[in-house]
Amino acid sequence: MQEHRANVLQYTPEGKFVKIYASGIRNPVGLGINPTTGELWVSVNERDNLGDNLVPDYITSVKEDGFYGWPWFYIGKHEDPRAKMERPADKTIDKVIVPDVLLQPHNASLGLTFYDGTMFPAEYRGDLFAAEHGSWNRSSPSGHELVRVPLEKGKSSGAYEDFMTFPGGDSTWGRPVGVVTGSDGALYVTDDTGSKVWRISTAK
Repeated sequence: MQEHRANVLQYTPEGKFVKIYASGIRNPVGLGINPTTGELWVSVNERDNLGDNLVPDYITSVKEDGFYGWPWFYIGKHEDPRAKMERPADKTIDKVIVPDVLLQPHNASLGLTFYDGTMFPAEYRGDLFAAEHGSWNRSSPSGHELVRVPLEKGKSSGAYEDFMTFPGGDSTWGRPVGVVTGSDGALYVTDDTGSKVWRISTAK
């Protein structure tokens, strides 16, 4: 395997490599620090070619020195039958961490943000929002939306909800890529199908 593939890497501000912070995370696209707990969170694109309903993408807090399974395991103690390569002695099935929030398979979860604005109702403050670019190889399309992960004191129950969705299936109107909280308290979502930036705000 390629060196440092499927890992979260830690560097100094000067660019000096420190260590592998966490391993076995196939494609940790979006990264963010939870301002409530100081924990690192990631949104992850999981593996393909195991059918429509495997493997769930996910959003999770990241435990330092944690192992999340790739390429041998997924969602804890589920073995990938295709992974025949040699496994290091410390990458055992009992050490695989189950992610916090499982998403629809092939959602293609990308950028994320923690909402610290005041425009939305108070219960949204501190929640996580993630851009779901959407599936390209699923018979029933999934994703193409922005999801909200409610957090209580920075922790997730495992639940998430659709927050902004694009209709259209395979010919969807939009594919969210990134999301940020603006200084005005609105959410701004980039969309590389419509070549637009969407602003989500409360009604006045």
